[in-house]
Amino acid sequence: MSDSKNRFILLLLLVMQIGFSQNQMPVLQKKGNKTQLIVNGDPFIILGGELGNSSATSMESMEPIWSKLTDMNLNTVLTPIYWELIEKEENKFDFSLVDDLILRARKENLKLVFLWFGSWKNSMSSHAPEWVKLNQKKYPRVKDDKGKSHEILTPFSENNLQADLKAFQKLMAHIKAFDQKEQTVIMVQVENEIGMLPTARDYHPLANAAFKKEVPEELLKYLQKNKTKLVPEFSAIWKKNGFKTSGNWEQIFGKGLQTDEIFMAWYFAEFTNKVAKAGKESYSIPMFVNAALNAPEKKPGDYPSAGPLPHLMDIWKAAGNSIDFLAPDFYNPSFKHWNDLFTRQENPLFIPEHRFDASAPFKGLYAIGHYEAIGFSPFSIESVADAKKEPLGKIYDLVRQLTPVIESNKGQGKIDGVLLDKENQSQIVRLGNYEFNFKHDYTLNWSDGAKEEIWPTSSAIIIQAGTDEFYIAGSGIVVTFKSLKNTNLNVGILKTDQGKFENGLWRTIRHFNGDQTHQGRHLRISVGDYEIQKLKLYTYE
Repeated sequence: MSDSKNRFILLLLLVMQIGFSQNQMPVLQKKGNKTQLIVNGDPFIILGGELGNSSATSMESMEPIWSKLTDMNLNTVLTPIYWELIEKEENKFDFSLVDDLILRARKENLKLVFLWFGSWKNSMSSHAPEWVKLNQKKYPRVKDDKGKSHEILTPFSENNLQADLKAFQKLMAHIKAFDQKEQTVIMVQVENEIGMLPTARDYHPLANAAFKKEVPEELLKYLQKNKTKLVPEFSAIWKKNGFKTSGNWEQIFGKGLQTDEIFMAWYFAEFTNKVAKAGKESYSIPMFVNAALNAPEKKPGDYPSAGPLPHLMDIWKAAGNSIDFLAPDFYNPSFKHWNDLFTRQENPLFIPEHRFDASAPFKGLYAIGHYEAIGFSPFSIESVADAKKEPLGKIYDLVRQLTPVIESNKGQGKIDGVLLDKENQSQIVRLGNYEFNFKHDYTLNWSDGAKEEIWPTSSAIIIQAGTDEFYIAGSGIVVTFKSLKNTNLNVGILKTDQGKFENGLWRTIRHFNGDQTHQGRHLRISVGDYEIQKLKLYTYE
């Protein structure tokens, strides 16, 4: 075969490969012991922001917002899609707002995660269409233990399920037809912060009948198959009642609020999974559910009972095989605690909603570093006055530059992160042959802020790029080093460069030494600075 024919065949294969990658759907895939989000054929970290609940109800209301999003270096916007607006009349669908959002996001070089405000939004059914709300006989609501109805569609009604399912399936079919090639919409959240209030379970007649029935066989099979892997707080409930494998809900799990919540979780999860499954039959992109976190002193029904919470993870996994992962919404200060719970059983971490406070950017960097999260998103992202000055944008710029390095090393035990403040002033990280002692910048007694009563949150990500080479990026940290391989050896800084990645290539801006490294004794990024430093270490006697 001639060289010209060989070149032609290679070129044809390349064109076919490019075309194939462009027409793939966004997908989640394993990389080592972590999960990557793949968009347009490449790994993608969501540097997101979630819009306030009513901001995307028209393009006019969105107009002043777009520039804020790009000024903060977002690559993804999380925005509600409202059932009441796309199906104002039964079986008559209007996707013009969906199309407008997709087209404008493309223009701004942004991706979208759609949040389906269908049957439930923050437990309530406020975004159901009028024709659903006004026909309670056909579309019934939950009832509390006193028989009072609440603004929450019951998951025990087949009519409720089919109405939501049909609308969601139509939405996903439209997104596929309109957007599959460009992949502007990369994930979908199914419902929003599902949960039962003001009681732990529904007392509608349909619910009461289900409560007396045998526990579904699918759940019992899951429990038996995964008996040794169940989350401990759920396993303890089952164990207390003798690990029974037949009977009704109270026979298997005992009497009490915990059983009411488990029962309700199964039917919420089953309903939501059927909606997700129908959506994926139209367009199979990643889908997740989010949870409003419960406070330890609250009982089920005081908090939104039965949502996709960590202690109910097994119920949601057993019923929800079309749901890709469970995600936490953060208005709770125990950031590490909850993320530790949500990352059990190989559940990928994505934080779709975090209070947009001063700590949010640094928690986002920590999540991407320590948990190797697929993304982070503060809520009410448009609320800022001057987007260009926001620390979030500076942190997102660092992650954007580092994304190829992060994703190539993902799941290999070569990445970690730290999160520091006055109460948590230091953290140890071990990578390769070295121990890194990260401390808050204000631990330096000559630092201007050392005597402040409140220290700003600081954080960093560290990535091992070679045996002795590391990238450290973040703000407000000081790092010292020890040898793990030979504790008798000293560790020194062979080289420290501040720089940036441009088109995937590292470019050194400044070489640090002398005062900038405390004469070779530490790496430092001061509070208020946002940097990537490339570090090379060595050992000496």
